[in-house]
Amino acid sequence: MIFEQSAMRWISAIHEFWYRLSDGWIGGNVMGAPILLLDTTGRKTGRRYTTPLLYVSDGDDLIVIASNGGSDRDPGWWRNLVANPSARVQVQDKRKRVRASAARGAGRERLWSKITSRYPVYRSYERRTSREIPVVVLHPE
Repeated sequence: MIFEQSAMRWISAIHEFWYRLSDGWIGGNVMGAPILLLDTTGRKTGRRYTTPLLYVSDGDDLIVIASNGGSDRDPGWWRNLVANPSARVQVQDKRKRVRASAARGAGRERLWSKITSRYPVYRSYERRTSREIPVVVLHPE
């Protein structure tokens, strides 16, 4: 598990480097899926952390899924957003401040259906875990 986490951090750092250097021309789309960079503030360290994430748009909002590959534990970036919902995103060459919230009720179901119809892998993650996978709405500030 520690090796996996270390490898994922390394892959994310390389992804972030090329994405930022090229304004998203490299790494802004992976196998047909659009990718954004999410900058959160560490809940314990106060440091900035960047995570590349697949997203879908919903009006002006950006929707990301805190699946953590179907793990029973929420990803660190989501735990950081729960502690401090103010964040920044980069989509291609555009950067903006956002405020994160978890979709609830009918809104969550609508967004979950929207993203899983396009990316069915999230349904397999849902089957792997006992937790409800958070559907995260990033509202522009």
